Amino acid sequence: MGRALTPEQKKSLEALLGFSRELGIHDFYRRESAVSAVEGPPQAPAEVPAGEAPSLFEPWAAPVIPPQQRAAALRAIREEIGDCTRCKLHRLGRKQIVFGVGNPSAELMFIGEGPGADEDAQGEPFVGRAGQLLNNMISAMGMRREDVYIANVVKCRPPQNRQPERDECETCSPFLMKQIDVVQPRAIVALGATAAKTLLQMNDSMNNLRGRFYDFRGTKLLVTYHPAFLLRDPRQKKEAWKDLQMVMRHLGLQPPSPDK
Repeated sequence: MGRALTPEQKKSLEALLGFSRELGIHDFYRRESAVSAVEGPPQAPAEVPAGEAPSLFEPWAAPVIPPQQRAAALRAIREEIGDCTRCKLHRLGRKQIVFGVGNPSAELMFIGEGPGADEDAQGEPFVGRAGQLLNNMISAMGMRREDVYIANVVKCRPPQNRQPERDECETCSPFLMKQIDVVQPRAIVALGATAAKTLLQMNDSMNNLRGRFYDFRGTKLLVTYHPAFLLRDPRQKKEAWKDLQMVMRHLGLQPPSPDK
């Protein structure tokens, strides 16, 4: 028998089902957990393979959205956000909502912390100097910007490009979770500490958060440095490339040989 849901889990599930019905999705399929219950005395925890981290979340089964419906599903989320006034960022100088961009059925999703001045002006994430570096990182992986999906934890520019505050992240991140559930990527790269800590609900250093995959909403999540940080400290580009190579191996992309 399955574990009883908490009131918070029931509320989240009801919200997800309601959102799915709005998209015309009525059939759902339950994924079996990779770990099944067995009779007998409790067993010792399984050893975690190198490069993996224990799952921090309950087994997740997102609604199955056919690829041909995902662009419309993302538009529905954008319409739900509207000209958002849910947190204080709307009155602190933002020009527009910066929703997300890319392939609605991308295998790889990049998530940053929030828009900067260039993003706020153009309405698209990662279009400034940090965005150019992210484009180069994507190209180095053998992909194009239009192959992936790019979004942020918050969709309004914080004043003076400060880090988003906790209440702002908590208000905006449910829309990001809906984007993740629509795109259904095979891998997510959290760019920087704010994105990593918000998604994983962990308060730890980048050194401890990096170097492993996390089970997250039915996919694998890996943490690396934000491109803006790499512009300030180019010495860390080699470490970021190590992280991206882990993602490439997970996606079946062949990393280039060192002599190329």
